[in-house]
Amino acid sequence: MQNIETAQGQSAAMRKRKLSSLNRVFKYVLVRGLTLLVTVTIGVYLAILIANGGGYVDEMRKGQIREQVSIQMAGDPENAFLTLQERRTLEESLVNTQIQQLGLDRPFAIRSFEYLWNGLTLDLGRADYLLSDSGSRQVRAILGERLGPTLLLMATGQLLLFFSSLALGLSLSRRYGSTLDKLIVALAPTSSAPAWFYGMFLILIFAAVLGWLPFGGMVSAPPPETTWLRALSTLKHMILPVTALLVSSLFVSAYSRRTFFLIYSSEDYVEMAKAKGLSDREIERRYVLRPTLPTIITSFMLTIIGLWTGAIVFESVFNWPGIGRLTQQAINMFDTPVIVATTVIYAYLLAITIFLLDIIYALVDPRVKIGGGGTRS
Repeated sequence: MQNIETAQGQSAAMRKRKLSSLNRVFKYVLVRGLTLLVTVTIGVYLAILIANGGGYVDEMRKGQIREQVSIQMAGDPENAFLTLQERRTLEESLVNTQIQQLGLDRPFAIRSFEYLWNGLTLDLGRADYLLSDSGSRQVRAILGERLGPTLLLMATGQLLLFFSSLALGLSLSRRYGSTLDKLIVALAPTSSAPAWFYGMFLILIFAAVLGWLPFGGMVSAPPPETTWLRALSTLKHMILPVTALLVSSLFVSAYSRRTFFLIYSSEDYVEMAKAKGLSDREIERRYVLRPTLPTIITSFMLTIIGLWTGAIVFESVFNWPGIGRLTQQAINMFDTPVIVATTVIYAYLLAITIFLLDIIYALVDPRVKIGGGGTRS
C-alpha cells in the first residue's frame, strides 16, 4: 500500500513538473513573441517615416500631380477656348481630385499609421512608380519577380561560402601552424573590402580586358530561346558575382571558424577524450563541433535571411535583377510602398529567426533552459 501511495505521489509530482514546464514555455513564447512584435512595429514605423521624409515626399507627389495636370491641359486643344480663370478652376479641380484619390489630402500623421497597419498585415498595396515586367503596379508582383533572381544568386554564393569556410576552418584547426594556415591568416585582412569592390575588379579583368565573361545581368541579350541554353547563360553570368562573394569573405570566415574550433579543441575534456583513445573524427564530432553548434546555427540562420534580401550595391554593380537592386531603384524614385514592403519582409524574417534560435539553442545545448532566466547550473 505504501509503495502504491509512493508511486502515485511520484506520478503526481511528475505531472506537476510537466505542467510547470509547459506553463513556463507558454509564458516565454507569449512574452518573447509580443516583445519581437513591438520591435518589428517600431522598426517598420521608423522605416515609413524615413521613406516618406516625414511627409516631405507627399509634398513632392502633390507637385508632380500639379505638373502633370498642367502638361495634360496644355496639350488638350479643347482648353484653348477657356478663359484664364476657367483654366485655373479646371486645373485646380483635376489636381484636387487626384490628390483625394491618393489620400494625400489627409494629414501624414494619420496616413502613416494606415501605412503601418497595411505593412504589418502584409497588405503591400501598389507601387507609386515602379512596374513589374508584366506592367503591374502591385508590390507583391514586383517583389515576386525579383525574389527568384536574388534567391538564386545569394543562395549559391552565401551557402557555398558558409559550408566552404566551415570545412576550411575545421581543416585549418587540424593543421595549426601549417603553410596553408599561415596563408589564410595572412589573407584574412583582405576581407575588409566588400564584395562589390572585388566585383568591380573582376569585371574589369574578366569582362573588359579578357572578354571571357559578361559584364553583368542575368542572361544574355537577346535571351536564349531554349531552357537549357538559358540556364547555361545564367550560370555564366553568375560566375563573377559568386566569385566576388567568395573572395570577399572566405578568408576571414575560415580564420574565424578555425580560431573558434581551436579554442574548443584545447579544452580539458578534449584532452581527456584523447587519453581515452577516441579517434580524431569522433572527438571533433562530439567535443568540438557539438559545443559550437549554437554559433554555427546562428551564422547559418542569419545567412538564410541574407538570401531573401540581397545586397543593394552588390546587385547594382552586376546589374542583377534582384531585391537589392529593386530597393535601390525604389529609394532613388522615392517609391515608399516598395521600400516599406522590403523593410517589413526583412523585419519579419529577422524576428522569426531570433525567435526560432532561442528554441533551437535549448534543443542543441542542454545548458540552455527556455524561460528559465538563464542556463542550468
